[in-house]
Amino acid sequence: MPDRTTPSRRSVLAATAAGAAVAALASSPAHASPADRGATSAGLKRLISRMSLEEKVGQLFVMRVYGHSATAPDQADIDANLREIGVRTAAELIERYHVGGIIYFVWAHNTRDPHQIAELSNGIQRAGLAQPTPVPLLISTDQEHGIVARVGRPATLMPGAMALGAGGSRSDARKAARIAGTELAAMGIRQNYAPVADVNVNPANPVIGVRSFGSDPQAVAGLVASQVRGYQGAGIAATSKHFPGHGDTVSDSHHSLPTIHHSREEWEELDAPPFRAAIAAGIRSIMTAHIVVPALDPSGDPATLSRPILTGMLREELGYDGVVVTDALDMAGVRQKYGDDRVPVLALKAGCDQLLNPPNLGVAWNAVLQAVRSGELTEQRIEESILRILLLKYELGLFRNPFVTPGGVDRTVGKPSHLAAADRIAAETTTLLADPAGLLPLSLRGHRDVLVVGADPASPSGTTGPPTGTLAKAFTEAGFTATALSTGITPTAARIEEAVAAAAGKDVVVVGTYNVSSTSPQRTLVSRLVATGVPVVTVAIRNPYDVAQLTGAGVAASLATYSWTDVELRAAVRVMTGGADPRGRLPVPVQRADDPARVLYPVGHGLSYRGTRR
Repeated sequence: MPDRTTPSRRSVLAATAAGAAVAALASSPAHASPADRGATSAGLKRLISRMSLEEKVGQLFVMRVYGHSATAPDQADIDANLREIGVRTAAELIERYHVGGIIYFVWAHNTRDPHQIAELSNGIQRAGLAQPTPVPLLISTDQEHGIVARVGRPATLMPGAMALGAGGSRSDARKAARIAGTELAAMGIRQNYAPVADVNVNPANPVIGVRSFGSDPQAVAGLVASQVRGYQGAGIAATSKHFPGHGDTVSDSHHSLPTIHHSREEWEELDAPPFRAAIAAGIRSIMTAHIVVPALDPSGDPATLSRPILTGMLREELGYDGVVVTDALDMAGVRQKYGDDRVPVLALKAGCDQLLNPPNLGVAWNAVLQAVRSGELTEQRIEESILRILLLKYELGLFRNPFVTPGGVDRTVGKPSHLAAADRIAAETTTLLADPAGLLPLSLRGHRDVLVVGADPASPSGTTGPPTGTLAKAFTEAGFTATALSTGITPTAARIEEAVAAAAGKDVVVVGTYNVSSTSPQRTLVSRLVATGVPVVTVAIRNPYDVAQLTGAGVAASLATYSWTDVELRAAVRVMTGGADPRGRLPVPVQRADDPARVLYPVGHGLSYRGTRR
């Protein structure tokens, strides 16, 4: 039986002259000769010429929308849409503003399960093709894996960037992206805001951290290029971010406007290599950063609004002519200097193509419309961006068939070979940082009774964890007797006493730590547990820097997993129980807590049960 979306698509495309132009594009091959590509560009320009100004402006925006369905979301999501956007549904959003893209979020209830996601995607595409100028939409999300994942189980969740950096395998990085991209495409998501190309050279970075592959620019560049090839080989657009580089900041651009103090020479050495590598690998979209880099633009404007950075450097110097997408325009970093009506106009003037998630779409959309009507922005300028966006949609095959099928979801998403690959790749990433007494691997004979305590941060995708439970379950499946006790990121004195009491009679205590600082009560928890005399193993479930705050506390062994999703925690238990040899190496240095100028563990540090450092 043919997919039920097909008759709707054909009837819509036959309805207008613009639809006929889309139909002609749908019949042409995506991979064609230069002459054919020229003809495609000409056809897209004809399509653009048939658009109203309102439709042209709409193509520039990528917007959030609440709900699991394009036409029949839950009432709470209807209310949220009315409150924030002035429409009830995704279909109404597309009808009113003609947006070129939609971004999916967990909190917007877009990603309940793979079949629901696929049907939401199809409903969005039906709405796009029902417009006066029928154009498919580009559906996107942030599926970095690790600590940022919008689509959860039963989809395959891969190790995150720093974990892959610890594994050090470009082949594994490419394989992870290929699997992830294939599953996203099966659900109708064709633009992924990954991989992160920022080089995390600042341990205090609050927003990048383990989202980066590491601190070595060349190593990061190689892994970025591998993931670009993996994602795009799966038929989706990868997006390297955040240009010109967000790796050396002590503030979060979601909440403030960070300043990067790198000189132009330092930028060339530290920040540029991953973006150059992404461009050489054929990256289809690059995301901007809401950061100020005085050496690159002394105006004080964030890079998202900087013509010297986006046009002068990215396009003219680096030679990039793909799609440039802003980081989210509802972030404080881009809203501090200019009002919400000026930001989208200035972003387009700087060289951006896609305007992502403005706080008030009506204000932003009307501001761009008025800027064109007043002559501040020429229609030719926005048509340049629209052509890039439509070329990307064309290259992804969206003009030929924007729809996905339930069968495609069943054949692709979370299939056993993908899940097995995720476990295999994760097994290469766990890093054994310290084991002074040779406690690990744990034996069933001597360490059968395990207490797992520690932090239980919320699941990035809403479908995994909690970490203490996941660790305890993995120990149990390995034949151990394990008990989980969540003590939290800031354990109270009462909870610490409860953990100390629970440790009595145990053979070993495993503590999941999360961003331990010098004043964190997690340090008290660990020291009190060590004082019981029961061997304590710490597992840094986010930043590997935790170990510096716990050195000297008498901890028996310390590991790093770089994330708290199930695939990485299961791998850590396999390492702790001898089911796998620790193979991960630090992709960032860990400085001493008492003297940050000195390195405690250098890049490349990692212990093996074979008695050698890798």
